[in-house]
Parts: sequence; C-alpha cells; structure tokens
Amino acid sequence: ACVAGLVAAPVTIKNIEYAIVDRGFKEGWVKPRIPKERSGLQVAVVGSGPSGLAAADELNQMGHKVTVLERDSRPGGLLMFGIPNMKLDKRVVQRRIEMLQAEGVDFVCGVEVGRHVTAEQLRAKYDAVLLAAGATKARDLEIPGRNLKGIHLAMEFLGGQQRALFKQNPGLMDNALHFRSPYKGNKDWKLQYDGSFISVKGKRVVVIGGGDTGTDCTATSLRHGCTSLVNLELLDKPPESRDEIANAWPAYPRIFRTDYGQEEVKARDGADPRKYAVMTKEFVAGADGNVAGVKIVSLKVERDASGRPSLAEIPGSEQVIPCDAVVLAMGFLGPDPALVQSFGTATTPQSNIKALHGSNGEGFATSVDGIFAAGDCRRGQSLVVWAINEGQRAADAINKYLLETRVEQALRAAKDGVQAGRVGQRGMHTSAQQTKPEGK
Repeated sequence: ACVAGLVAAPVTIKNIEYAIVDRGFKEGWVKPRIPKERSGLQVAVVGSGPSGLAAADELNQMGHKVTVLERDSRPGGLLMFGIPNMKLDKRVVQRRIEMLQAEGVDFVCGVEVGRHVTAEQLRAKYDAVLLAAGATKARDLEIPGRNLKGIHLAMEFLGGQQRALFKQNPGLMDNALHFRSPYKGNKDWKLQYDGSFISVKGKRVVVIGGGDTGTDCTATSLRHGCTSLVNLELLDKPPESRDEIANAWPAYPRIFRTDYGQEEVKARDGADPRKYAVMTKEFVAGADGNVAGVKIVSLKVERDASGRPSLAEIPGSEQVIPCDAVVLAMGFLGPDPALVQSFGTATTPQSNIKALHGSNGEGFATSVDGIFAAGDCRRGQSLVVWAINEGQRAADAINKYLLETRVEQALRAAKDGVQAGRVGQRGMHTSAQQTKPEGK
C-alpha cells in the first residue's frame, strides 16, 4: 500500500510501474542478463505462474540451473490462462518468459507431477524443488440444482476462451520479446465462437462471487454479448471510505470500488450489476435440464469491533433471478491435493502446503528436506504482487539451502577422507583426484 494513503489519496504505483516498464522495452533498455558464473546446482520449479516465474528469475541470476515444469500447454499459469486478455495482453507475459529463456531458464510444458513425472524422480534429479503451483482447487457451490447444465466454474469459463484466442491467433505470440505497445489496447486479437469454449452470447448471466475473478467473468460475459448480467455478493456493500479502526492502514482498504467490469455493464445497461448481502440457496431447473434461475435470500450483515462479519438470513426475502447461465467465481481452496500428496508435505488446516513465510534466506521450507513452497499454494489465494514477493524470498531460502548443503557435503567428504586415511595431494579426497596413467 502506498504510504501516501495515510494522509491523502495514494499514488497510483501500478500505473507508474506500467509506464516505466513499457518505456524500458520501447527504448531497448531491458535486455537479457545472462549469469557469468554457474554453480553447477539444479533447481526444479513446479508451476509457472507469478510466483514460479519470480523464483526462476532470481535463482537463475544466482547462478543455478533452473527448469520450470508446467502442466498446461504454455507457461504463465494464472497470468496466461486466468486473467482475461483485455486486462493483461498475453504478449506481455510471453515477453517476460522469452526474456527468462534468453537468460538460461528452461521451460517444460505439458508435464504434470504425479502423472508424467514422479516427485521421487524430481528429488533424485534436482538439488532442490520449489512448489509454486498456485491455489487451483476452485470453491464450488454444492446446493440443490448444481448438476444442471449451464453452471460453470470461473476458470473453465475464462481459461477456455483464452485457449481459443491462442488457437485462432497463432501468429500474435511470435517474437513477443519485441512487443512494444502493451497498454494501448489489444484489438488485434480476434475471436469467433468455434465450440471450444463456453459462450454466453444472448444469455441471461448470473456471476456468483465478487473480487477480481468475478469482475473478469462479468467483463468477459459482456464481451460475449449476454443480454443481462447480475453479480451476487455474499457480504454487504463496503463503505465509501475506510474504517480507521477496524480497517486501518496498512491493511488493504475495504471500501466501495467500481472495477472495469461493473463500469462496462453500467455503461451498457444503466445500472451497477452487483447485488450485495445475498446467499444463493438453489439453482432452479428449466424444462430442458438447463439452469433457468437462481433462488437467493437476503442477509443481515453485522460486524464486530474488528470488522468480522456475522450473517443471518432475512425471513421472507427469497426471490428467483431468471438466468440461462451461471458462473461460479467464489475463490479457491488450495493447491491440487494430488500434487501435495505426491511430495508428502505437511499441510495447514486450510489445505495449503505448510511452510513458514520468511526473508533474508529464511522460511518457505516444507516438512520434506529440499522441498520448498511459495505463492498461493503456501499462503492461499492472494494477489499477484504477493506471489511475486514470495517467489523472490523463496529463491533466497533455496539459495541459502543449496550453499549450506554443499558446504556440509564438502566437510563430510573431507572428514570421511581423514578418518579413512585417504587424503591425497593438496589435502584432496582421493575420490576427487584423477589417476595418472602409468609411466607419466
């Protein structure tokens, strides 16, 4: 958070950073930084989202050989498949990936740990492994009618469209390293419905869940050409200004905001699409087995001194919102359970990988030696900036672990050599010496 927010409106740090980076690429200031020395140590990074990319960058610059494993068809994770193209042009992500490749980072896509490669194989091949696989297990809504057609998880909705965009615009991702105008529109991306993604054109849409994902689903539905859109939020409408006691700086301000998705719906339909303090009780079936409505009930929301909410249904407030499609954007519960089980790491009560946060080379180590975790798979769903921070700090911890392990191994080898009476020339262990041919 910008510290100017203590006394006045905060500075738009995000926009300033955008402008600086864009100018840097435009002027040719951003160039590959190829490490001059290599440690001979190898690190595997599982997951190529913001946390994995940040860690790979740092570890590579430290001189270690980094291989990033990604189960999807392209690297980038959430940045590539979760955030819509109109919000983040994928050539911006690809540009950074190509920069990392030029600097020596290897990317292997289409590889799923537990299916194509085992955790044991990774531990045997690499000196350390970082799990940066994100929180990919979506929170579902198991209420009556959930099995009806037309009800979709947010990542199915958003990811399917992005894959179609890649398929229908094959040349736009080529040579992204020379892409120079990422923040002035991306109208060169074209999309036609080909049956490979979920389209809500001509449909009445209900998006359940707020936050960034809910906004992205709202904006995507609008671009498809939905006839109407309603966005349901469980909690009450935030205040216009922050509560200086329950929500004091530097905590993220809980204030009313209108993001791009709501602005666009308001411009088209004349009203904000959000309904606050409502709970979804049932999906109503139509004659064809498709969802035809969402039954909701209004809630009374009260907050204690710390801002923690308590919810109570208001009797007699039930109503049905007619719809043809529902998108569930209610967040994520944690990393893929199969990935966690394959490495055998301890987990938190929230099903995240258990590892302490740290700095200056501390933290991020799991319960399994040599296995580290960072980003949403460790802290739970959060912001991209947090994922980047955790990836960078985890790289410090891994580097410290690798160097300390190398010293320990060298000391152990020296000790074993002394005890066995096998110390040769210049104090080197005989296993490290080359035998000279006879007669030379």
